Formats: sequence, structure tokens, C-alpha cells
Amino acid sequence: MATILPENQINQELNSSVHQFFRNQKLGTLLNQSNIRKEAGISPVMLVQFIFSLVLQKKNLYRTLESGREPEAPAKDAVYRLLNNATYNWRKFLLLLSQNVITQNLLPLVSENRERVLILDDSLYSRARSKSVEMLALVHDHTTGKFVRGFRMLTLGWSDGNTFVPLAFSLLSSEKQSNRFQEINPTIDKRTVGYKRRKEAVKKSTEALFDLLDDINPLQLCARTLLFDSWFAFPKVIKRVVSEYPLEVVCMLKRMHRVYYTYEGQKDTLTQLYQVVRKKRGRAKILASVVVSLGLDDNEKEIQARIVFVRDRNRSKNWLAILSTDVNLPEEEIVRLYGKRWDIECFFKVAKSHLALGKEFQCRSYDAMVAHTTIVFTRYIMLALRTREEQDPRTIGQLFFLCCDELEDIRFAEAILLVFDCLKASLTEEPVLSEEMVESLLDRVFDNLPTFLKRAFPQPEKQLPSALAA
Repeated sequence: MATILPENQINQELNSSVHQFFRNQKLGTLLNQSNIRKEAGISPVMLVQFIFSLVLQKKNLYRTLESGREPEAPAKDAVYRLLNNATYNWRKFLLLLSQNVITQNLLPLVSENRERVLILDDSLYSRARSKSVEMLALVHDHTTGKFVRGFRMLTLGWSDGNTFVPLAFSLLSSEKQSNRFQEINPTIDKRTVGYKRRKEAVKKSTEALFDLLDDINPLQLCARTLLFDSWFAFPKVIKRVVSEYPLEVVCMLKRMHRVYYTYEGQKDTLTQLYQVVRKKRGRAKILASVVVSLGLDDNEKEIQARIVFVRDRNRSKNWLAILSTDVNLPEEEIVRLYGKRWDIECFFKVAKSHLALGKEFQCRSYDAMVAHTTIVFTRYIMLALRTREEQDPRTIGQLFFLCCDELEDIRFAEAILLVFDCLKASLTEEPVLSEEMVESLLDRVFDNLPTFLKRAFPQPEKQLPSALAA
């Protein structure tokens, strides 16, 4: 439904969640710091806010511009110029926004004794019907076990156990040229940040994760533990994280016949290690725990880790292994910390199901996909922040639909206010009616409105006509 009251539109939107979020987090300043600046026409912050609100309004770009009901909507060329610009540093924008939200809004709500963690995981960014998308490749889908067209969205986020905030991401193609359908656009300037992101996309995920870690400061975020699943749990990766960053690692291990752990002077695979350790009796959830050596780092320092074997609750006769580089942590604490990794899985679900990740724009440019994914992550940050600040027990998905309803209520309230303004203007033209009589008549009209109409107004029921008359 299009707004029919352009004069009051700005004042009404000031009360909306979207406009308040942009104002409080100073997104215009963050865009400018990320080299996302106005070149001609509409400012970038207005374009980002327009794209940001499309999903909340249950619209897409084509229908919005085709209908002509949004007179202030930007042209299609302006939107795509914003998305396709290779000089815009969208990763820096997302990182600045996430750091501000965490340090200013979330950390004051968290006890110092509460563990804050970084979570790393990847998810499928599907482009199954595409052929000419830049750097499109065959990637492995962990859910189905098949290779599909698209990208691997490697994502690094922060969590305190209640709120997850995405920090950075990389849309990974395939490091094998034979798996790629398209290569890097040869017209891209090699000095731009867009070209650097493209070169990063052809790296292995175990190498690209360090590019994400290099861009953040874990101490500023009060995080001391990095969580990831078995896809990244190689001793070489774990040793590099521990030696180069102020982080401990907690991860799930995978049974691989070529990966060895040193225990009591002997190198064993994970399966062999489970066979030699002493297990607890009965139906204990934690079966065994052992301290092993992962090898030496670059400074010839031995890296030790504790491996905890737990019972698989889905298959009681099977077992799972969780590794922690902090050998002083209790076994139960290691299992509890790894449980926080589930927050990023919920984030992927919300981004794909409700926030139109990979579905809203079908662009062929790699820069456009990075830009739109950043805007989707920004939508999630707004919903997560609203959930935490209001201590709302509702899920992110429920808040998404409430935000949609809020925008519709704003437009409906504007229409009712227009009726009142027209009625007042008509009545004041009659010489037989005084100002007091007009106000009294408006009060009686408003009192006779149905209850569901009165709820559309932010003012108290009895004060609204007086405020209109003023």
C-alpha cells in the first residue's frame, strides 16, 4: 500500500524502527568511512535505506519502480550503480556497524563473567539457475551432499549466547578453475577493494578464514574463544589461530585417517585415540577426556589441546569428539561453549527464510552480491538489537513480521490523519462553526471510531483531535 500523505511521511517514519536504527547507529557516517560516498544524484544512505526497507514492505525492486506509487523512489540505475561499484568497502561498513552495536549496545548488558565467543561457519549461497554470474562455481552443499551452482558464504560472527551479530563474510568460489563457470571480470581495476575480494574468493576456506580474522580485533569485542565445526578442524589451522591471534579454539573433530594426535609419545588417529583412552562407566554423557599434542608452532612451541569424547544423543552407540586448546577448561564447560555455535545456524536460517538472502536481486556482478548480502546482514543486526534491547521473548522471525506490520500501520495512520485534516479544513470554512465547535466535532468523530482504528495512532485516544487542531 503506497503512502498518500507525503507531507507527514518523514515525521511518521522518524518513529519507525528502520529510521530510528539508521539514525542511532549513524549509518550515514559509517558509509562515508567505508568509501561509500555520493557521486551524483541520491545519497548512498538513502539508497541503502530504500533497499533495506523493501523486504519489510513485502516488495521487490521491480514492482516498486514499475507501479509508480513511490514518487520519491530512486531510479533503477541509481540502485545498481550503488550495488555494482567495485571501490565501495562493504566489509568495512559491516565491521564498523557490528563493532558499534557490540561495544555500545550489547556489552553493557553482558556480565564480565559471561563468555563471549567468535563463531565461524559457511553456508550455501545458491545461484542454481544462473549461468553468467561472475565467478559462479560448483560448490558442495553440506545439507544434501551434492554439488550445486553458487558460492560458499564463509561467515564470522560474535555471540554472547543470547544475541548473534555477523562481523564479516566472504563469498567463496572454487579454488579449482575446472569447477568455475565464470572468471573474474577483466575490466575490474586491480587496485580496488572489489578485486581483492575476488582474489580472496578463489582461496580455500581454511585460508580465507584468516583474512576475516585479520580484519577484526577480538580484544575490542571481549572475545577469547573461536568456535567452528569439523570442516575447519585441522591441526595446522588450529595451531595458526592459537599462535597468531589472542584466541583459544573450541571445535568439533572429524574422523580422518590422515590426521594424527600425539598422546603419550605415540601418534594416533582420532578413532585409535578413542580406543586407547579409558572410558567412564554407565550412561555418562561425557565418555572420556584426554590431553594431546598438536605439534609445534612456528616458534617451536608445543601446542596442547584437550579432546572430550561425548555420547551422540541421536545414536547412543556412537560418539563425538570436541577439542579445546584451553586444557584448563572443565569438560562440561567445553561442551557448553561449543553449544553456542548453534547461534550462527539460526542466523543462516533467518537470513535465507525471512530476509531474502540471495533471492531479492539476481545480479551478475560479484560486487552486487557482496553489497546486497551486507544489507541483508544489516537487517538482521537491526532485528537482533531490537530483540535484545526490548528483552523480547519473541523470535527474530516474529519480529520481522511485526516490523512489516508496523510499516503498514504507519501508512494506514497517515491515511486516517489525512481524512481528519480534510474534514477540519472543510468545517472551518463554514462561518457558523467556531474553532471550539470544530474541535468538539472531531473529538466525537474520533471517539466513535472502531478500536482497531484507534490503535493505529501513537498518541492517546483523547488527545489526538486536539493535537490535530493545534
